[in-house]
Amino acid sequence: MLIEKYKWGQGKTTRMYTAMTVAALAAIGCWRVYQKLSASMDVTTPIGLWLTVTVPLGIFVLISLLLYWLSNRPTAADFLIAAEGELKKVSFSSKREIMVSTFVVIVVVFLTALMLGAADFCFNLFFTDVLGI
Repeated sequence: MLIEKYKWGQGKTTRMYTAMTVAALAAIGCWRVYQKLSASMDVTTPIGLWLTVTVPLGIFVLISLLLYWLSNRPTAADFLIAAEGELKKVSFSSKREIMVSTFVVIVVVFLTALMLGAADFCFNLFFTDVLGI
């Protein structure tokens, strides 16, 4: 059960990219552990060098085994398979639609900034000149 592959042909892309992302995060974390151990231990001695290398490596191997086990659990695998199926249904906008939408957003933000600036100027004028506050 530990090394059994659950629905291995399905959701392959999602499983692969999820595993690569978690492995990259684990590698970064293990590198930081290595740096901390190197700074705090004497790496000139064989035991110090051995500990600074094998502890992060052992952590990485444990995380990799846990990731493999989790990606083959039926609940996690079914979720990743369903997520990949839903992503295949997504219709992405064309380049022209994205450019037009971006232009509209920029214009609306600019007009909103102008209106807020004008309102701020009017309130400032009212409170300083009319009320004398």
